[in-house]
Amino acid sequence: MTARDRATAITLTNEGDTELVMQADIYHWKQKPDGQDDLELSEDMILSPPILKLPPHSRQVVRLARLRPLQSGEQQTYRLIVREIPEAQVTEGAVNLQIAMAFSLPIFISPPGTKRELLCTTERGVTNTIRAFCENQGNAYAQPVDFVLKGSDGIQLAAKEAGGYVLPGIRRGFDLLAPSSDRIPAGAAQLVVRQDTGAVQTFDVTIPE
Repeated sequence: MTARDRATAITLTNEGDTELVMQADIYHWKQKPDGQDDLELSEDMILSPPILKLPPHSRQVVRLARLRPLQSGEQQTYRLIVREIPEAQVTEGAVNLQIAMAFSLPIFISPPGTKRELLCTTERGVTNTIRAFCENQGNAYAQPVDFVLKGSDGIQLAAKEAGGYVLPGIRRGFDLLAPSSDRIPAGAAQLVVRQDTGAVQTFDVTIPE
């Protein structure tokens, strides 16, 4: 959402064969210094309706609305968590309990001029692992989606095919695994980081002994 948007639409789809009853809560989303999520129930936004009933193979459009204007020029980050309300079902005299599902949707409200600024370095982990540390020095979220570590000869030394969000001011670590159990050699290398936007950054790093 932009700073001017007061509301947006979200479409929920039930692709199953049974009715779903779900409840939505919105949390203000921060990250701890180690990158772990820190969620606090928020009254800044509301999902209407907050309790949803979705018949089988149906979809419903709900409205996510802001209740308060932005208080600063910084990007605001929230999590919309929708949880299934399980219902006991009786089948031939036996009571079956459903396994409740939940999903979490990130919400970003971005004033003009906000941008990410990711800076990544490396440290040696265990024998065949390199840990990449990425710090977001910008004022908008960053989301590296994969990492490749290459030697000075261009040969891949280690990689990681999943990343995660890095909120402004946060530094997170990601473990890159070598394709074999051999020790990753020391020396000059390049860390290639691809983000969710498709942008690719290359950082010159040095693997210590």
